[in-house]
Amino acid sequence: MNHKKTGRDIRLIGLTGTYCAGKNFVAGLLKDRGLPVLDVDKLGYEAIETGRDAITARFGADLRGSDGKINRRLLGEKVFGKPAELAALAAIVHPEANRLTNEWIARQKGAACVINAALLHKTSAFSRLDFIILVRAPFLTRLLRARKRDRLPWLSLLKRFGSQKEFTAQYLSGKADIYNIDNRGLSFNSRYYRRKLENRIQLILSEEGIQ
Repeated sequence: MNHKKTGRDIRLIGLTGTYCAGKNFVAGLLKDRGLPVLDVDKLGYEAIETGRDAITARFGADLRGSDGKINRRLLGEKVFGKPAELAALAAIVHPEANRLTNEWIARQKGAACVINAALLHKTSAFSRLDFIILVRAPFLTRLLRARKRDRLPWLSLLKRFGSQKEFTAQYLSGKADIYNIDNRGLSFNSRYYRRKLENRIQLILSEEGIQ
């Protein structure tokens, strides 16, 4: 526990996890405890729409659907596994997402709030986090969840998994304490696994002096 100060009384909790580890399920459990949770990934969708003119100019007009919105799946296909393309997209999207993140944090009034992001280390809040909750699950469990949720070919899924080789190292290099949560239950509705997750969350928050 380091109990760092963020310049405000509120504590900033980071929440992240590997592909299909179930971090959004854990986010729901934190919400159930009354903690405000910001889904930065959804902010990213908003930032994509804000920057759609720049995105179509850079990546192609075919990205616009009949409703004028960006086809995010097609955009993902265009940039996945291409560092230069990913960097170009980040340069368009991240400044707006960071602005929205900072505005949301400034509006919070409770004892703590949660920043939920797949790329937590790239958010503007990362250096200000008091601690990080890192959601994990075994490879096979995540692979089966991914297949059921995203319905992608097995090879595409394996490529996504392979792209996260350095996932944990990105957070070990930071200054915030890290708490691991094992979310191996195949069914999120299982009472047994839900109770285990709730108990683990309670332990983490109690250790950090929250609630």
